[in-house]
Amino acid sequence: MSADQYVVSNKQVICRNQFIGVPKESDMTITTSSITLKVPQGLKAIVVKNLYLSCDPYMRGVENSGNDRLFYAFTVDTPVVGYGVAKVVDSGSPDFQEGDLIWGPTKWQEYSLLENLDSLVKIQHKDVPLSYYNGVLGMPGHTAYVGFNEICSPKSGEYVFVSSAFGAIGQIAGQLAKLMGCYVVGSAGSKEKVDLLKNKLGFDEAFNYKEEHDLDATLKRYFPQGIDIYFENVGGKMLDAVLANMRVNGRIAVCGMISQYHLDQPEGIKNLVQLVYKRILMKGFRVYEYNHIYPKFLETMLAYVREGRIVYQEDVNDGIESGPAALVRLFSGENSGKGVIVVARE
Repeated sequence: MSADQYVVSNKQVICRNQFIGVPKESDMTITTSSITLKVPQGLKAIVVKNLYLSCDPYMRGVENSGNDRLFYAFTVDTPVVGYGVAKVVDSGSPDFQEGDLIWGPTKWQEYSLLENLDSLVKIQHKDVPLSYYNGVLGMPGHTAYVGFNEICSPKSGEYVFVSSAFGAIGQIAGQLAKLMGCYVVGSAGSKEKVDLLKNKLGFDEAFNYKEEHDLDATLKRYFPQGIDIYFENVGGKMLDAVLANMRVNGRIAVCGMISQYHLDQPEGIKNLVQLVYKRILMKGFRVYEYNHIYPKFLETMLAYVREGRIVYQEDVNDGIESGPAALVRLFSGENSGKGVIVVARE
């Protein structure tokens, strides 16, 4: 077959403007280009058909701060980049074969040419929903596992607080804490999410932070004995209130601060001296630094999912055209679970 016979149309979500503050739908546009479904001769890369794309808080493009954006950096006039699940259409690498299912960083389009193969993971277990590799079995689940188990070293009976508890990472961190025998409270941004945290995900308690005018008093109400472990997803005023309510030798795992991402000037923290007074360990981390324990995490989490001991709430959006609105809902708090865009079903 000639090269032209492998050319197909390729619908894409393109970044029109650098995201300033909270991303807007108008910052992105849907276009259609073309792509050749064959890897160029001599290039160690793969062509994939994207199946499920992931919406995550890190997806803000390239900022001027010099922060490490890893594999998911994108700029104006290029496709949005994020994690996804895909099927290999053609391969220029002996490590991947046509028909393999993978998850990892990809582009928001129907088909992608991927060259950073070291960042991709083959999917071996297909008896669970493939979209879960964007969430509970992928980067968010791995992040929750690392932050809670590797950094916080939990003990049964400890008091655990998870902010943004209905997010992709928070809902897993809280359930891991319950499986460990901890008392767990989560914060979320709506009554519906609070109810789901308590009635579906098994949290002991949860509260709507938007209805609380004094977070310090709120935490004292839910944790009269203080907090042993805080899984940090929010930052700002929430972190300041938590620091005032930590117990001696408490631990804080910091994987993100979504309340600060859209601010020109991050909020100051007043209670950092509590780190000294209470001998608190507070550690930030990037999950890719713990890739060596992914197999251990996957084995553990697969068993939990198969046995129904961990459940996962997804916010499913059909069609690549739904991507911009889904990403905006993530930052506005209107999402109803882990954001997933269904491009094509396997």
